[in-house]
Amino acid sequence: MSQSNKPNIVFWILSIVALVWNIMGVLNYIGQAFITDDLKALLPENQRLYMESVPAWATAAFAFAVFAGVLGSLLLLLRKKIAKTFFIISLLGVLVQMTHGFMSEIKDVYGLGGIAMPILIIGFAVFLVWYSRLVDSKGWLS
Repeated sequence: MSQSNKPNIVFWILSIVALVWNIMGVLNYIGQAFITDDLKALLPENQRLYMESVPAWATAAFAFAVFAGVLGSLLLLLRKKIAKTFFIISLLGVLVQMTHGFMSEIKDVYGLGGIAMPILIIGFAVFLVWYSRLVDSKGWLS
């Protein structure tokens, strides 16, 4: 018996979900990186002060995480092995970015969501690295 190299429907669904997730990340990054002073003024003071205190290295890591995630997702949809590399870069960016969040007063500013969302983001980034390796081992990537 020969094993089919044709991905199943779950592959396509998860690849599209990954792309949508990472596009939302890019939009979030753009919104945070290019927020105007007028929009910042509308935020509660503690959120505005927190946003202004984020160091450049954390913002750069955010950019690496989301843009590498989008590229990884597109490459996964194209069934390319290099998707794994971009998901690893994305995961590293996420871990560096979240280091700042966990070392700061994020829980005081955003409540439990300030902890839950970073954990979800890290979990999904780990999942995408694992999943891209899994589908590669099935021969679905070239």
